[in-house]
Amino acid sequence: MSEMPPITLDEMGKIRLMNRTDTKFLTNKMGLLKVLEQAKNDYYVQEIDGKRIAHYRTTYWDFDEHGFYVMHQNGHKPRMKVRVRTYEDSNGLTFLEIKRKDNHGKTKKKRTEVKSQTEITESGGDEYLMKHTGIDLNDLHPCLQNYFKRITLVNKGMTERLTIDFDIEYTNFETQVKTDSDNLVIIELKRDGMVYSPIKQILTELHIHPSGYSKYIIGSCTTNPSLKRNLLKKRLVYINKINRQKELITGN
Repeated sequence: MSEMPPITLDEMGKIRLMNRTDTKFLTNKMGLLKVLEQAKNDYYVQEIDGKRIAHYRTTYWDFDEHGFYVMHQNGHKPRMKVRVRTYEDSNGLTFLEIKRKDNHGKTKKKRTEVKSQTEITESGGDEYLMKHTGIDLNDLHPCLQNYFKRITLVNKGMTERLTIDFDIEYTNFETQVKTDSDNLVIIELKRDGMVYSPIKQILTELHIHPSGYSKYIIGSCTTNPSLKRNLLKKRLVYINKINRQKELITGN
């Protein structure tokens, strides 16, 4: 990663993915090293104040009966999440975010800046939520918080962004249980339509295949035993397999 040229936040803002598709891939930290080595000539790495690893904190809000969780666990579409995300390397910049996934698998996000993770109403976040969802903030409560590290890459053709998340720490506010993602790395490819993707070819050669992963869903079901998880069992087995694999993932 140190050999990649940097790209600034301002330059990142110029990238417009008008027909964006999102795809997630799971690997481990040794696999990530191989990905970064092969991608170094085709990508820029986001750099903020000389730092190439950013730190994020997110709190997920849900109903008492965990309606958002249940919709996702059941594979229901359309579905929605409500979260508050803090960009800790940007002077604690915090947003209330509403994420929707439609019947075609497309994800759309709306957000508004709020004062902090806990001071949402004071910044008009409750009014924003009501306006865009019809949901009263008082009907939701903070269920789960995560903290994670992220590397962001941009291809030199400026047609895709790649986020790489790792070292995720989960805290469940309902059960007080804490856990972490161990060796897991989540790579999300956001590209403009079906244009050629250098990283897609690299991942294919390394046998790193598309696989869904929701931090809210996985974090919740691994910290709250009362939540339904029967449709997640295969996914959890696959995640555990990747975590246990300590050797370098290659296509050999």
